[in-house]
Amino acid sequence: MTTARPLTPLTVAFAGLIALGVAMGIGRFAFTPLLPLMLAEHSVDLTGASLLASANYLGYLIGAVACTSQPWIWRRCGWASTVNGPRLVRGGLVATVLLTLGMALQLPAAWTLLRFAAGVASAVVFLYTSGFCLEQLARRGVPAMGALIYVGPGLGIVASGLAATVLVQLQAPAAAGWLTFGLLAALLTAAVWRVFDLTRGLAAPAPAAGHAAHGQDLPQASAGASEMSLLTLAYGLAGIGYIITATFLPVIARQTLPGSHWLDLFWPLFGVGVMLGALGASRLKPQADLRLRLAVCYLLQAAGVAASLVSPTLAGFAAGSLLLGLPFTAISFFAMQEARRVQPLQATSFMGLLTASYGLGQILGPPLAAGLVARSASAAAGFSTSLWIATGLLVLGAALYLLIAHRHPMARR
Repeated sequence: MTTARPLTPLTVAFAGLIALGVAMGIGRFAFTPLLPLMLAEHSVDLTGASLLASANYLGYLIGAVACTSQPWIWRRCGWASTVNGPRLVRGGLVATVLLTLGMALQLPAAWTLLRFAAGVASAVVFLYTSGFCLEQLARRGVPAMGALIYVGPGLGIVASGLAATVLVQLQAPAAAGWLTFGLLAALLTAAVWRVFDLTRGLAAPAPAAGHAAHGQDLPQASAGASEMSLLTLAYGLAGIGYIITATFLPVIARQTLPGSHWLDLFWPLFGVGVMLGALGASRLKPQADLRLRLAVCYLLQAAGVAASLVSPTLAGFAAGSLLLGLPFTAISFFAMQEARRVQPLQATSFMGLLTASYGLGQILGPPLAAGLVARSASAAAGFSTSLWIATGLLVLGAALYLLIAHRHPMARR
């Protein structure tokens, strides 16, 4: 019987990057750059678009809640969650491919269900890829490399954004975009399929003896109900704080800067920011208080949301896109690491709880924006009000992290 060669840290990080690129960059966010095409074709209106977006985020919430209960299910059935994690990643990636291709079909009545299911798949892949890769990298003594997997969503956003720009120039239908993204997701899934193998996934070396001192790979803390509640609330605020811009950025830009040749590049620029932020997070020392880093990330994202409001110009939108993207996946990385620190024995469940809170925030954002647009004198005024609300919620989230750090200081090591 042949034993699979243990995975190298770079292989683990690359596989996680690609998996999140497929699930998040394509499965969740391909809709954003394709939305102007769908609106131009009159296949959806703004209300319908917000419904599709919310269906996707509701699916993300349901998927996160399901993942929260998964460890309990595995124990009741006598299965090991470490074995089923890679299997669920594979299943989620296959589902993302099929559901993205399904959006190319001219079946508007099915689109809501397809976007809902894609949200479920995204949550499953995000949580189990994060859990699997972060654990594998920590066991190999390189927990900081975990930030590299969160480059994936940014890479997917850049790829989908640039592809959508080409489609706009070619005046191609939105269905061509969905078909293109579905095929791209299939190729990327095939590239990392073998990494999420049960034998390979379990062939990880034991953690180095001296590595627990960093408090990242083998966290020892155990959070009380108060700390967990505050962390969950704070993380949820990030969901509603960014999602309005992340859903409607190309639409808002077109209304504010009609006729500009740079409109379709704001979304890829957001993706570039996501990639740079994740790479930057991987270079930071692991010993710092992650709650303080999260507070800084929230303030950066608040500045990104507000930038286009303060300066509704080409420069304002460009700066806003970059600032919105820089902390996007760094927030997820720091929050998932914090979950492992405060709940080391139930990390996956706590990650699922945080992600569910984030998903709930995302659900509220698009209907809030659509409702304010419908009740305002103009679409620009409605979007402006909703974006100011989002900015305020991000600032509130930053304040919550500072409060948590003050009430629950980290033990000195």
